Amino acid sequence: MRLLLAALLLGASPALADWSDTLAEARGQTVYWHAWGGDPRTNDFIAWASTQTEARYGVTIEQVKLTDTAEAVARVLAEQAAGQTTGGAVDLIWINGPNFLAMKEAGLLHGPFVADLPNARFVDLGPDAPASVDFTVPVEGYESPWRLAKFVFAHDAARVPEVPATMAGFVDWAAAHPGRMTHPNPANFMGASFLKQALVELAPDPAVLAQPVTDAAFAAQTAPLWAWYDALRPNLWRQGTAFPENESVQAQLLADGEVDVAMFFDPAAPAALIEQGILPDTVRVFTPEAGSIGNISFVAIPFNAAHRAGAEVVADFLLEPATQAHMQDVTVLGSYAVLDPARLDADAQALFDALPTAPALPALADLGPTLPEPHASWMTRLTAEWAARTAP
Repeated sequence: MRLLLAALLLGASPALADWSDTLAEARGQTVYWHAWGGDPRTNDFIAWASTQTEARYGVTIEQVKLTDTAEAVARVLAEQAAGQTTGGAVDLIWINGPNFLAMKEAGLLHGPFVADLPNARFVDLGPDAPASVDFTVPVEGYESPWRLAKFVFAHDAARVPEVPATMAGFVDWAAAHPGRMTHPNPANFMGASFLKQALVELAPDPAVLAQPVTDAAFAAQTAPLWAWYDALRPNLWRQGTAFPENESVQAQLLADGEVDVAMFFDPAAPAALIEQGILPDTVRVFTPEAGSIGNISFVAIPFNAAHRAGAEVVADFLLEPATQAHMQDVTVLGSYAVLDPARLDADAQALFDALPTAPALPALADLGPTLPEPHASWMTRLTAEWAARTAP
């Protein structure tokens, strides 16, 4: 399998009419990819990607590790305010829904460019396809997919074999297991995702969540959420007075036996952490029976990127079937592919068929339905309201 992977990675990329011009312009460029730096597996994958793009295209990737994507957005905004329309410091951003919406509305994005990427032919870019919508906002070719994300819980089955079947059920579960669960601070996207998952289940009319938030809608749709959270919070770790900074810190709490439940936006993350010896091999993934929120992670190119051609080459490389298969390997990264299997030839499909499995690695079919993310504006309001409600 690895020999086939290497052969495909070193093979020539397909070209569109003007792709050769992009490749020629990109050669010798260093792409400054601003990406969240809190996951060592992702950091290692980006470093690996740099070795591949440098060997094949003469394009080097330099990861600028972020604690929050908003840092990169603020940099581009400052450059726009200063009139810097070329030579920007940010070439590529691993972007999320709210920041994509902010940049798109402010005219801060290069594009549309995705349909021009040779490897985009492996992706379903139909108007209603997951790769065409980000937090209900149409992508319109201004960001390129690179990995699949889906919200999941993980528990140590040796300590607590029974887990809630619904988000509502966490209230009774936490009361029966006081102090044995928590969630990341919603200032971090993982903590915000926990609140959104509960909101999607508890909202009186979930369809309203697809629209931009209004004061009246927020009050009506979040009322059951806050009642649920007020009942849950006293039985959280440290009585709900402190929260782990991010997903990685919470995973360490699970590893140390301080809590019995953690949460991830990567269904393969627990299996990968077991592989690395961080989590015990008794950890298993679960999702609420009604499903969990999910989306695709994207990369975007700022309007004034200094190395725009190199950024497009990197975005295209991320969609290469061999790259996606390497990424899905649980011993590497474990992120599920964004490609449409129906668009893969036999050799490409063989790469995915040969990937290793693990007891803690769920099949996509085991994860249940994927629920749509609320409009990006809901996340901003949720996190602000949570902060106000939990302030000392």
